[in-house]
Amino acid sequence: MITIDLQKRLHGADGEMQLKVSLTIEEGAFVALAGESGSGKTTLLRILAGLETAEGTIQAGETTWLSGTKAVPPQKRRIGFVFQDYALFANMSVEENLLFVRKDRELARQLLEMTDLVALRNRLPATLSGGQKQRVALCRAMMNRPQLLLLDEPLSALDPAMRQKLQQEILKLHEMFGTTTIMVSHDPSEIYRLAQRVVVLHRGKVVQDGIPKEILLRTDGSQKLSFEGELLEIYRTDVVFVAVIAIGQQLVEVVIGSEEAKRLKPGQIVRVSTKAFHAVVTPADSGKC
Repeated sequence: MITIDLQKRLHGADGEMQLKVSLTIEEGAFVALAGESGSGKTTLLRILAGLETAEGTIQAGETTWLSGTKAVPPQKRRIGFVFQDYALFANMSVEENLLFVRKDRELARQLLEMTDLVALRNRLPATLSGGQKQRVALCRAMMNRPQLLLLDEPLSALDPAMRQKLQQEILKLHEMFGTTTIMVSHDPSEIYRLAQRVVVLHRGKVVQDGIPKEILLRTDGSQKLSFEGELLEIYRTDVVFVAVIAIGQQLVEVVIGSEEAKRLKPGQIVRVSTKAFHAVVTPADSGKC
């Protein structure tokens, strides 16, 4: 079990804010950290890894990683950290990147086999695709058999098909090694597929904490569906107006009323929801759905 009770003052785009988080995470759990950009998600991961200072307590099993302001250095924590940018050693082969962490050829072979990288073990990172590099980064993070695996939007730069493939790789590694995993993600489908629990941060505070179905599929009265995206265009066709909205990796067209067409402007972040099979488009900051 990992117990977190910490605070740290941050300087964000909207001024100063206090990161203040109290969580208990069961051993072997897969937790997703969600929330708007600048809410403190990556900072929390970096504090857990020992890469940033904070004040409070982090207890990992029988070991104290943070007490007050006294922190155990990163190399003394059983942590695996996978970044967005892979962070591989360019002058080392795939296998050498893994063995640099731990001289365990059998474990390296097992990980490369699990992720279909055996044939690439002698290749340099520069010769690999983005998906292959990220698989190497995942394998390298697992070489220490980490007590805690931290994933900071590791798949955000990949195309949808590769993201889905690597999501299965992440889940397979998580289950095989029984590692406690905390992942930052903005992708609802990714969170739904992988996580057992979702923690939502807003300006440094936990505002929601529950299972993915409760958090991602929340309803309000007769409302059955709700997504947020960027309004790209409004055009008129015959007697109706159509809004073109980017939601995740997809573009959707939604029929809207004349009043909505007057009120909404391209570039806005909007919420698309349904009530009794009728789509409603409103500015995202107009209230909780």
